[in-house]
Amino acid sequence: MTDIPFRTARELRAALGARELSAREVVQAHLDQIERVNPDVNAVVTLVAERALAEAAAADERAARGAELPPLHGIPVAHKDTHETAGIRTTFGSPLHADHVPDRDELVIERMRAAGVISIGKTNVPEFAAGSHTFNPVFGATCNPYDLSRSAGGSSGGAAAALATGMHPLADGSDLGGSLRNPASFCNVVGFRPSIGRVPSWPAPLGWSGLATAGPMARTVADAALLLSVLAGPDPRSPIALDEPGATFARPLDRDVRGLRIAWSPDLGGSVPVEPEVADVVEASAKVFGDLGCVVERDCPHFAGADEAFRILRAWQFAVKYGRLLETDRDRLKDTIVWNTEEGLRLSATDVGRAEVLRTELFHRFREFFTRYDFLLLPVSQVPPFDAELEYPVRVAGQDMETYLDWMRSAYFVTVSGSPALSVPAGFTPGGLPVGLQIVGPHRADFAVLQLGHAFEQATGVAERWPAVAR
Repeated sequence: MTDIPFRTARELRAALGARELSAREVVQAHLDQIERVNPDVNAVVTLVAERALAEAAAADERAARGAELPPLHGIPVAHKDTHETAGIRTTFGSPLHADHVPDRDELVIERMRAAGVISIGKTNVPEFAAGSHTFNPVFGATCNPYDLSRSAGGSSGGAAAALATGMHPLADGSDLGGSLRNPASFCNVVGFRPSIGRVPSWPAPLGWSGLATAGPMARTVADAALLLSVLAGPDPRSPIALDEPGATFARPLDRDVRGLRIAWSPDLGGSVPVEPEVADVVEASAKVFGDLGCVVERDCPHFAGADEAFRILRAWQFAVKYGRLLETDRDRLKDTIVWNTEEGLRLSATDVGRAEVLRTELFHRFREFFTRYDFLLLPVSQVPPFDAELEYPVRVAGQDMETYLDWMRSAYFVTVSGSPALSVPAGFTPGGLPVGLQIVGPHRADFAVLQLGHAFEQATGVAERWPAVAR
């Protein structure tokens, strides 16, 4: 059983379907891996082992009866601690919710469980998922599996670290300013931010908002696509849900990439500072696509207005979500949440309207850019994994970072564009720290982005480099 945690989700599902493995064996192997590795990385913060084994036994009974098995039958997952999960403590990384046990699943959990996923616990997040470094006053910090003194990224940092160390083969995450992509880059796993509406959200107080989205994480692009096939699809409770069924993402990802037109930029056209060791990986990745027969050019759309639009819309959402908490529990919120919420409370209708105009203009610049190119390659993060003792990097490539958001521009500028974006393992710094490549595609071209990421993954084999702590 020692190799079970190192198999892909697709391999495990095939073995479960063929009755070569039982769900109890699969779940127990991952529980054993959590017991062995989690004390070092602090990725899984709530564990429901007895419940998981009981669910595994029920899954085995269904299989023994010859019942049709769902697509993720017997696959164990620890869910992001901002995704409400019925009967399992869900804290949002906040002392205000340290004992919160939901009585229902939110939509993404509902879909995963209907697909046969066995819930084994929850993964760590920053407080209210604010910031791309996973630490909070309830559970502490999650460590990077490749260097335990470094950040695992965030906000899906616990999910990424757990994937990288074999604690589970799939993970649900979410992304506003890079929360699927940054931790994937930091932990040498895959994180996919789908087009808005691809993965519906419910309950959602801002149901018409198109800035944040849930999405899949995995150790391979094919596994991420498998999970997306379950998460995606229409739902009447979401007013912006896309009609295309999720099953489309279960198709094989293989394609001939020769002749594809690919643009790349190590610094988003000079709009953000990027550490040289990160930029080097992006340049090397562009050469891989050239070797695969793609037509590769250094080019980038103009990101004018992206920073202003993102900061305004993010602050507005913070004001809506946390404004009341400033009145009742201000002293129990971390400083960056207070600051970001206050920024939102100071906004005018004119400010929000301007942000929407800027965002629309960026969308059209991207739309026109993708008439000349099929895909765009960018850095995921502007820095490699940083010292976990820091709240956020204060300098990037010699430039000071004034706020906790500044160093995430390479991810959140893409958020504003509305394009689907994949973080795929691309290389390592000379010091052995992971660096991801961000593959960006046209609006709603989610499947094509996954196909290109799969081709890159197969050509490089970078994702096959496991951290020593996992073994």
